[in-house]
Amino acid sequence: MRSLVLFGALSAAGLGISREPPPPASPRLPPRPQPSAEQARARAAELRTAYSRMPAEWPKPTLDEEAEHRELGLLPEVKHPKDNPYSKDKAELGRALFFDGRLSGAGQAACASCHDPDLAWADGRTTSFGHDRKPLKRNAPSVQNVAFASSFFWDGRSDSLEAQAKAVLANPDEMRADEKGVVGRLTQVKGYPPLFEKAFGDGTVTLDRVSQALACFQRTVIGGRSRFDSFLKGKTDALTDAEVRGLHLFRTDARCLHCHNGPTLSDGKFHDIGLSYYKRELEDLGRFRVTNAPADVGAFRTPPLRNVGRTAPYMHNGLFELEGLLRMYNAGGATIRKTDKFKDDPNFPTKSRFLKPLGLNTLDLADLEAFLRSLDEPHQRMRPPAVSLPEGRPQ
Repeated sequence: MRSLVLFGALSAAGLGISREPPPPASPRLPPRPQPSAEQARARAAELRTAYSRMPAEWPKPTLDEEAEHRELGLLPEVKHPKDNPYSKDKAELGRALFFDGRLSGAGQAACASCHDPDLAWADGRTTSFGHDRKPLKRNAPSVQNVAFASSFFWDGRSDSLEAQAKAVLANPDEMRADEKGVVGRLTQVKGYPPLFEKAFGDGTVTLDRVSQALACFQRTVIGGRSRFDSFLKGKTDALTDAEVRGLHLFRTDARCLHCHNGPTLSDGKFHDIGLSYYKRELEDLGRFRVTNAPADVGAFRTPPLRNVGRTAPYMHNGLFELEGLLRMYNAGGATIRKTDKFKDDPNFPTKSRFLKPLGLNTLDLADLEAFLRSLDEPHQRMRPPAVSLPEGRPQ
């Protein structure tokens, strides 16, 4: 596996990044002593017993005093909003729309272009392509389990899936679609009015109904079939020794639980881990562009970790593979040098206080990666409904 280790600046080769010297990382800790194979097996047996209990009885996690303790666990039932209640017909309409390129102004890009079920509901790219194959600025996150999110996009600028769908459709760099065009194109496809009638009571196509159907469908894209889920349900041999040790590290010495917690392994909050490229070529100020609050400069929403092994590359800029990402966190994250020219800059980013050098050894890192891969879901295939296919184009 290729390893990208980033301490505030990546190699400039092929990435279009300024060739200024990298800022210093946080002071590194030397790797702690590595156990023998026998010691590692004994530790795994001890931890397997401890983690065979209910999560509420698991060993106490390692958390800073100000951190919230939200334990890992099974996914809850999906709660559909009152203003867009679930119906099977509406979800089926949403599924057809999700795969249909006619939602885009060019008639080619569908939601599934960037959120492909064959690619774990992401697209596997560093960053996605938008209208006219324009390279977009951010990585496309998976939409699996998006039903449990409370904000959307890396910067949280939408507060509902319905609003998120409309924002993507209208974005000139993404779908570049206007309401009149979307409604006109869908109305002319003979298969759609009957689907809208089943879902909404009449066959009228509107942008509001399109966004409601898309959101309704996406709330049905739920995981919960990983080996970690089997372990949580009492199948104590569902995880290997390495994965059990990795689970304990995740909750303790690796400090992952500070932000990656709860059933989706995300706190849903926004944190700066040093990847804003402040005042540099690839600058992305994240949440700050939404709130204009200096504390939000460089902050991005914590990504959920379910199915993480199938959704590479990682982070908002898509510049990491899993091994490199773990090494970055082990070093304490990326650190941007505050030079004299920034000494009076009120917006200079401040890295999250939860990031600290860890001093994990090579076995620790391998165990942590093994646990993360235990969160992977079985491969899901989903064929586009017939109405989404080209033969359904206007006559």
